[in-house]
Amino acid sequence: MAECLPFNPSPILDKMTTERPILVWIRRDCRLSDHPALYHACKSGQLVIPFYIWDPISELPWKPGSASKSWLHHSLRSFQKQLNKRGSRLLIRKGDSLTEIRRLIRETSATDVVWNRSHEPSSIARDTILKQSLLTAGTKACSFQGNTLIEPWDFSNKSGRPFQVFTPFWKQHRLVYQHTSPLPEPKIIRSIASHMALPSVDLDSLGLEPEVGWDKQFYKRFQPGEEGAKSSLNRFIKEQILSYSTDRNMPSIRGTSRLSPHLHFGEISPRQVFDEIINSTDPGSGPGTFLTELGWREFAIHLLYHFPHSTQAPLKAIFGNFPWQENPEALEKWKKGQTGIPIIDAGMRELWETGWMHNRVRMIAASYLVKNLMIPWQKGAEWFWDTLVDADLASNSLGWQWVAGSGADAAPYFRIFNPVLQSKRFDPQGDYIREWVPELTPLSSKQIHTPWEYPDVLAKTEYPEKHISLIASRDRALRAYELMKGALP
Repeated sequence: MAECLPFNPSPILDKMTTERPILVWIRRDCRLSDHPALYHACKSGQLVIPFYIWDPISELPWKPGSASKSWLHHSLRSFQKQLNKRGSRLLIRKGDSLTEIRRLIRETSATDVVWNRSHEPSSIARDTILKQSLLTAGTKACSFQGNTLIEPWDFSNKSGRPFQVFTPFWKQHRLVYQHTSPLPEPKIIRSIASHMALPSVDLDSLGLEPEVGWDKQFYKRFQPGEEGAKSSLNRFIKEQILSYSTDRNMPSIRGTSRLSPHLHFGEISPRQVFDEIINSTDPGSGPGTFLTELGWREFAIHLLYHFPHSTQAPLKAIFGNFPWQENPEALEKWKKGQTGIPIIDAGMRELWETGWMHNRVRMIAASYLVKNLMIPWQKGAEWFWDTLVDADLASNSLGWQWVAGSGADAAPYFRIFNPVLQSKRFDPQGDYIREWVPELTPLSSKQIHTPWEYPDVLAKTEYPEKHISLIASRDRALRAYELMKGALP
């Protein structure tokens, strides 16, 4: 679980106390329960100083988007309160991570710096430099597994290579994974007055919240923080999981767990979710399907670790020859939910209003962008990254490459979601569309999926006309795909 470097005592003496603390670096793991780094620091019996560093520059080119920053603000605020209840405090710094950690070591004469690992390419690069720097300076550095069920380097396919197909990956994962109970939360986190008085940046000064409160709708649907994560999981198990395998595809009802932002920000661990599911539910298709979705999260992290270029470049090299189209006007209509295709516009407006979009609708909207409009999938990934509260680099990259046909275990390129058929199948009465596209409320359940077929009715609304032919654009995409295949020998 832990990956540690050898320790040499620091020559720096703490003038405030003869006890030398452990620094616990909080990243995207704002929780007390099943927090390996915090647990082992507290178990050591030493003084413990949790700290967070706002360092978006180190995360380029994927620094947190607007929606993520808003959620992060509330997640950190919630975590601060939890620490305060246990006699501790979250120290906040701003700037280069290595510089600030070195400064903290000088200020506290800390013996150790510990943290839970993350798997983004920028984090791996930063952590590698940090560990070596701390080793050279004589300070112990330990990282722990806290974001995955199995680390991506811990198993491979029969050829000893990374998996690129989900089914064998998940089968092997289930064989390898040895489930253990989540770690308990610390009841007391040892601290002293001098540590409580260390300089700390005020959370509000980080500017994570938007100046205009466009994010208010986020929190009518979500409660950031560990308590909110546990509440969402408990409600899901109690009310939804048994029907999950069918209800998860219906955007008009709450049929999904909505745990994705909580998992991304580490307010709950995948081990906690796995443990609650297997211990709190009867066997059935719902729990099994949900655990498979947790498997897709693991698969995404596996791919990101082994193929870090896949955040911006196609995993299948041949797609570098695909004749993508630059169409700023169409892209803008897609972003604003003004395409004239109700199910897509409903999803894009839900995204803008709430920072979240139903997964089924994400696939429909993504397919329309990359196949009907032939706009590069990277443009869609960038928009989702900025607007989703659960914007996760691994899952976002996997999802867009899957739809585009350019990634691992991707949907065949010729699989193009028909938004009309999808709409009629998964929102048959148009309830989801009416919620997010209220100008179409007067239309009947039959009319609402294809309003362009009823021009007299459509003319009485303020809804835009469909600006492309779904059939013609589909044929164009398929022709482009065939030409691309012939571009290489």
